[in-house]
Amino acid sequence: MPVYGYCRVSTTEQANGGLSLDTQRQQITGYAMMKGWSVGEFFVESGVSGSVPLAERAAGRQLLERLQPGDVVIAAKLDRAFRSAADALGTLEQLKDEKISLHMIDLGGDVTGNGISKLVFTILSAVAENERDRIRERVRDVKRHRASQYLFNGGKRPFGFAIEGEGRYRRLVPDPNEQAALARGRTLKAQGKSLREIAQVWVAEYGLPALDAKSVKRIIERAA
Repeated sequence: MPVYGYCRVSTTEQANGGLSLDTQRQQITGYAMMKGWSVGEFFVESGVSGSVPLAERAAGRQLLERLQPGDVVIAAKLDRAFRSAADALGTLEQLKDEKISLHMIDLGGDVTGNGISKLVFTILSAVAENERDRIRERVRDVKRHRASQYLFNGGKRPFGFAIEGEGRYRRLVPDPNEQAALARGRTLKAQGKSLREIAQVWVAEYGLPALDAKSVKRIIERAA
């Protein structure tokens, strides 16, 4: 009876080390020994988000392709394998149909073996998905707050602003020349001038690089 271990960490978790790959391997190996099994192979995802469906991850896809009826898969925690309830339940049903056992150590064992385990699995899968959504919302809130304080969140510098400071305290400060060009662009647009004409004014009067009409439109609409 082949037994496989599945481990995953995201980039952030690698840095924190709380759920390191070594820790997961040790937990899976110890669980298998308690069952009188030996883990034949580990499938490891390093720096892969849990939001990616299991079958779309490199190691996850290899694991699913390897499995045969009677095989056993062990993961240290539910959220190492799944963060989406739909992905979790779909995979669970697939494994059950193929007579493959899925063991989650944090859920107490085999989640394919009985109705109670499946119920717990279903509930916690939904909880894991909800937690992922909450994390995303918290990240968006932080970025919105930083933006309201004119702190730079990274990425491309927004038109009309310069960046001052260093590290996470870099701030956006108005660039007088680009702000003037932006104000002039809005006025010209209200007067019915074309986006190409506005781009030409920006080059001739403000010394800005030539932009295509689509870029001019995006800049003016974003600043509105």
